[in-house]
Amino acid sequence: MEGYGVNETQESFELNVNHSYTPHVHLLSVVWHNLLSSCELVWAPQLIAKTDRPKQARLDAISKESSANPPLPGKGNLSRAKHVNDKTIFDYSTLSHGLLGGSPMDTDNKFLNVGVLLVATLIAAKLISALIMPSPRKRLPPVVRSMPVIGGLIRFLKGPVVMLREEYPKLGSVFTLNLLNKKVTFLIGPEVSAHFFKASESDLSQQEVYQFNVPSFGPGVVFDVDYSVRQEQFRFFTEALRVTKLKGYVDQMVKEAEDFFSKWGDSGEVDLKYELEHLIILTASRCLLGREVREKLFADVSALFHDIDNGMQPISVIFPYLPIPAHRRRDQARKKLAGIFESIISSRKLAGKSDNDMLQSFIDSKYKDGRPTTEAEVTGLLIAALFAGQHTSSITSTWTGAYLMTNEKYLSAVLEEQKDIMGKHGDIVDHDVLSEMDVLYRCIKEALRLHPPLLMLMRWTHSEFSVTTRDGKEYDIPKGHVVSTSPSFANRLSHIYKDPDTYDPDRFAAGREEDKTAGTFSYISFGGGRHGCLGEPFAYLQIKAIWSHLLRNFDLELISPFPEIDWNAMVVGVKDKVMVKYKRRRLSVN
Repeated sequence: MEGYGVNETQESFELNVNHSYTPHVHLLSVVWHNLLSSCELVWAPQLIAKTDRPKQARLDAISKESSANPPLPGKGNLSRAKHVNDKTIFDYSTLSHGLLGGSPMDTDNKFLNVGVLLVATLIAAKLISALIMPSPRKRLPPVVRSMPVIGGLIRFLKGPVVMLREEYPKLGSVFTLNLLNKKVTFLIGPEVSAHFFKASESDLSQQEVYQFNVPSFGPGVVFDVDYSVRQEQFRFFTEALRVTKLKGYVDQMVKEAEDFFSKWGDSGEVDLKYELEHLIILTASRCLLGREVREKLFADVSALFHDIDNGMQPISVIFPYLPIPAHRRRDQARKKLAGIFESIISSRKLAGKSDNDMLQSFIDSKYKDGRPTTEAEVTGLLIAALFAGQHTSSITSTWTGAYLMTNEKYLSAVLEEQKDIMGKHGDIVDHDVLSEMDVLYRCIKEALRLHPPLLMLMRWTHSEFSVTTRDGKEYDIPKGHVVSTSPSFANRLSHIYKDPDTYDPDRFAAGREEDKTAGTFSYISFGGGRHGCLGEPFAYLQIKAIWSHLLRNFDLELISPFPEIDWNAMVVGVKDKVMVKYKRRRLSVN
């Protein structure tokens, strides 16, 4: 019977009782007392649990032949039931009537009574558990069917989103994939992902699942430090991206865009994907890495970042230190980059100079105990910042352009918005002006909904928790699972977004606001909750600065097929070239 273990020998029997019944020990004790009072059993001096399994206790009733020190004659009585080290200990005194008088029981009758006692006890305990105890069985999520051992890995490597599209209709919003020696439980949709985003680090943590970033970012930063230190380092990011800093960054963004597009001719054809990638890294170098890198070391630093970036392969998630060529180039580039930034940091400190960039902000940062950041920490934090921002901005800029060039309605809307803003502010483009571009903002946000750069967000479970689906099903997520949600999939759920595969920026306009109707975590392109992306405001400003300049100065036409998604990349981007024909013109306010 489930929950009980019974062993019987010629001289004794034992009953293993699941410790979850301890709140009802009295009821079980009454049953035992009544049954033992009518059975011919003898003293079992101290019936202590003899098992290493937690939350179980072993109860032995020993026949009279094996009793070394029988007590005084009398019927069986429950002496006491107590708890020692989380185990239940029952003491019984029992003695056969036959010891005092009357004919002794023969062996067959004795063990018949023992059998009756055993069966009656199991039935009674089972009835009690069924009537007054909750079921101890966990409500585990359904499991994706696959080949043993490597089947889950094969499904995953073919594409997580492909797997989600196949399993979500069959298994629902909560299910588990066996991935080698790990269990990955997916939580799809705001109804089941709230705990994922809001849980404390002691319940759900990032460090275990994002350790593969350590070779790229370096030791002593982000996912290579404990949570308290990581929180302080995130505070450094927050300070570097506060509004007063962003206003200064916008001036640099606009200047970089003007300089970059001034090199285009009056007309021509370009690969917009390549052009925007190049511009984004230039802007990031200016705003994040500093004047020295942008003006003197851009080519060197850009090449080194490229090697670090390419060192992040799908296999890196599982084996980040595997000695493959991409990892060796990554490690060499990381070492050279550290040397470059150590030199820049030392030079700034000696000269007493202070620039308005993230590099300077990190140099000036201090931990709560007063300790300043080290040169190695500053380098690692800069690499992490560039990784977080570069891909999101370049990918989203490209998708935004592709959709605008193929949707006349929204292209006309953003052009009209630019005319209105130019009528109010002239050619000025600063932080406040960019903040007024609501139509362009919605167009960017919709491109991000359809194409979030991150396929999956992950956490490691340190404690069990439960979720309830839209249709009322409840599941228990065990400790030790990797839990994951997918922006790429969740952002296209049809019960949240009308025509979810259609580019429709107006879904975010006042009166519709589809991203809010189903709950806080309906739109997760930038994550959310405790670990929302700190660089979200920076990204929107950067993309607005680029596209406001393009809209004001060029007619653009997409001449290659509409781009496809590059599912093979670690950060999901645009596949192949995005060829655009351009013609220079000045947007007329009238």
